[in-house]
Amino acid sequence: MFRIGNFTIDNRTILAPMAGVTDLPFRQLCRRLGAGLAVSEMVTADTRLWDTRKSRQRLPHLSEGEPRMVQIAGGNPQMLANAARENAALGAQIIDINMGCPAKKVCKQAAGSALLQDEQLVADILNAVVQAVDVPVTLKIRTGWSPQNRNALTIARIAEDAGIAALAVHGRTRACKFNGAAEYGTIAAVVQAVSIPVFANGDILTPQQAQAVLDYTGAAAVMIGRAAQGSPWIFREINHFLATGSELAAPSLDEVCTTLVGHVRELHRFYGDIMGPRIARKHVSWYLETLSSKNLPGAEDFRRLFNALETPETQLQALNTFFYNTKNHQDRAA
Repeated sequence: MFRIGNFTIDNRTILAPMAGVTDLPFRQLCRRLGAGLAVSEMVTADTRLWDTRKSRQRLPHLSEGEPRMVQIAGGNPQMLANAARENAALGAQIIDINMGCPAKKVCKQAAGSALLQDEQLVADILNAVVQAVDVPVTLKIRTGWSPQNRNALTIARIAEDAGIAALAVHGRTRACKFNGAAEYGTIAAVVQAVSIPVFANGDILTPQQAQAVLDYTGAAAVMIGRAAQGSPWIFREINHFLATGSELAAPSLDEVCTTLVGHVRELHRFYGDIMGPRIARKHVSWYLETLSSKNLPGAEDFRRLFNALETPETQLQALNTFFYNTKNHQDRAA
């Protein structure tokens, strides 16, 4: 349990913001399956660009469970402050600032993890945003911009001095992108250096790893990103392991079917009959990768079939047929 402003978060698992992944349907699903917080996809701080379908879908949704947490990205203090005000007016209850994204597209705009090279600009941004809104402001960073330039401790102290309410640290530098193994020593040092909640992020794939990272770093929570793709149950599995020390049974095939079909149906509803099926393909692929790792026969062949389907009706019918046939196969083999 930890607090961000007036919000008490009851468990120690957080869904990381991921562009193109953590849309409203996925956030709601992960919250139902145990994520204590779910951060939105990154929204540009340039409000002039908000009048697009993609941006509108990333802005706060009042139908979402509380606290509604929106991540903004940019490199101009006043632009970020204005974006924070606009998001708060639309219903955001926590504003998160992105200084962790290593993508070239973001870093070329002097945003994301590129900002870590300019500590004065970091301070100017954090002060401007915190002073602009009445809601808590959080920050996501990396350990630095290269292995030779890890300045997460300095950034963390700047953040705390500016009034940042919580800090997420990915255990890689900007230069590392997602290569190599995450290192947690810097995260542990950050936890010791500040009094605000710190979230550990990077390479946490199992409940056992989550426990080990929390024990080693002393972090308030773990932030789960790629491990949740195709496996949203990871949040309840980690929560259960942290509470009991024992592993939770894997979801049954029936539950996987119900969850996946429900997720795809929500994607269709949220994005519409054209974009919905296109967005659904990558999510279904991630679920099927998880099932393939459990030696589920036919998952790879079904993925190719599914990726050719273009309508909500054919996708849902194909999913139900696949799981019906798979269950019959398992029942006959039992």
